[in-house]
Amino acid sequence: MKLFALLFFVASLQASTIHLAVAANVSYAIQDLKKEFLKHHSHTKVEITLGGSGHLSAQILRGAPYDVFMSANMKYPQFLYEKFLAISKPRVYANGLLALFSVKKRDFSKSLIVLKQKDIKKIAIANPKTAPYGAAAVEALKNLHIYKNVKSKFIYAHSVAQTLSYALKAADVGIVALSALYSKKLKKFYSPQHFIQIDPKLYTPIKQGVVLLKHAKKNDDAKDFLRFLESKKAKQIFKEYGYIVP
Repeated sequence: MKLFALLFFVASLQASTIHLAVAANVSYAIQDLKKEFLKHHSHTKVEITLGGSGHLSAQILRGAPYDVFMSANMKYPQFLYEKFLAISKPRVYANGLLALFSVKKRDFSKSLIVLKQKDIKKIAIANPKTAPYGAAAVEALKNLHIYKNVKSKFIYAHSVAQTLSYALKAADVGIVALSALYSKKLKKFYSPQHFIQIDPKLYTPIKQGVVLLKHAKKNDDAKDFLRFLESKKAKQIFKEYGYIVP
């Protein structure tokens, strides 16, 4: 009995926790990434906080104790690095893609031009001021010269994940992360009548950046997670969720 108690005590000393701040678009892939990482780090506890990249960055500025920040762009990780709140240089872990999605079956052959149709009255879009996917969506619409025609239809969400929620319940269509449509919950909508990938030439590549934060200075498992994101297995998981990996 004493031996068991001693072993339990030793194991508890070895256990550690990683606090991840994860961009909302990665919410569909992060559980698979976590599962794979824990295969070789079974003693580690991984806690995940999801949110818009801008909001997570603001939390980190205010002292939130995250160890790793997986942003939806490079802007916020770079900003934190310049503020000495990140101890690793920002690097790209995946490139995100946009999709146009509708619960109702539609003819998406004209891609974003369909948004001008009168029967589309509400368009879900992530807040372009804080959400990189929202900014990319606005850029695509402006490059097609239809932004002014459709902006009055916008329903703004805090994050691209919330955008999907709006598209499922409150809007006619949504400009969402392509990765969301690889979720098992949305399998029934996986057809050209429900979504179409938006031409990536219409917007600046959504280079998603990751940094190790100051809080993780002595957290070896957090450093291992950062290295894990560069592994073949992690990259394969990202590919399975519709990302382009470097």
